[in-house]
Formats: sequence, structure tokens, C-alpha cells
Amino acid sequence: MGRVDNSRIRRTAIRNSGFVSFISENGCVTRKSTDHHESRMRRLRFAKVVAYLALGAGGTWVIVESVRALTLF
Repeated sequence: MGRVDNSRIRRTAIRNSGFVSFISENGCVTRKSTDHHESRMRRLRFAKVVAYLALGAGGTWVIVESVRALTLF
């Protein structure tokens, strides 16, 4: 394998500046959304939908079981 000659590598203040510029130019990294209020509101809306569905399923189950119990008498 031998020794690696790093003398031709350009020294810069930023390590791997070529790699960083390649990534930024080609859009390889997606920007992270920092709007925490919007994401919190989305989670809250999703939780409300899940709660309403669970409440509806529970109510339906109570009605079905009540009808089944009344048919026995």
C-alpha cells in the first residue's frame, strides 16, 4: 500500500470544504422544519382525531353489547 502523500491537499479553514460545497450545491440535505408550533398543532389535531375515533368505537361497542344483552331477555 505504501505511504500516502497529502502534500498536494489544499489546506483550508473548513475541513472537507469541497465535500460541503458539493452537498450544498446538489441539495442532498433537506432542510429541517423548525416551526415547532406548527408541528405541535399537527400532533394535537392527530391526537384529537384518534381520541374521537376511540370514543366512537367505544360508544359503538357499548351500544352493540347493550342490544345483545337486551335480546337475551
